[in-house]
Amino acid sequence: MTFLYTARGSYDKTYEETGMSWVHYIEWSKVTHLTELVSLDGMLNEILVEPDYENPDDWNYIQTIGQYQTDFFTTPEFVFKRMIYKDKFNLLTVVVEPNIDCKDIKIDNYEFVGYELLDQDFNISALTNCGGFDETFQPTDLTDKGLIYDFEKAYDVKKRLLENNPEEHHADTNVIAVWRHITIGR
Repeated sequence: MTFLYTARGSYDKTYEETGMSWVHYIEWSKVTHLTELVSLDGMLNEILVEPDYENPDDWNYIQTIGQYQTDFFTTPEFVFKRMIYKDKFNLLTVVVEPNIDCKDIKIDNYEFVGYELLDQDFNISALTNCGGFDETFQPTDLTDKGLIYDFEKAYDVKKRLLENNPEEHHADTNVIAVWRHITIGR
């Protein structure tokens, strides 16, 4: 498994920046039990790492998967080097398409928070930014962070999303395991 890194803005009831307010998001998403959203969706949890795409060395740290450039990076040092600092943020470690259950994998100073399902472009969360796929999963299937905690359920939802919505771009997803740093950014 390849561990990758990113930093994302916080999105919870204290969110005060331009965009959808927390109250409006909860009403729209129907995920009423969220305490915060720990997502890899860049529209909901702002991407805080800005590589210098003109610098050839930065490309040594930018993770691409197939034809897609992700917002994941190969070292935490690079994330800190290119990060826009905020008072509160999520420093994350991720594994794309893990082949084993990750909840018992211990990473120093990180806690496993669940599995995200991002579209094939690595941009939009099928779990929390598509208005719901009620034929495949319910809002109550998500944790209070907007993720799926169970490995087998994550892959089952991935499979059924595409079966039930073959023409929907955001239903063709990548399962991504997510760990959050327990102190940095908190």
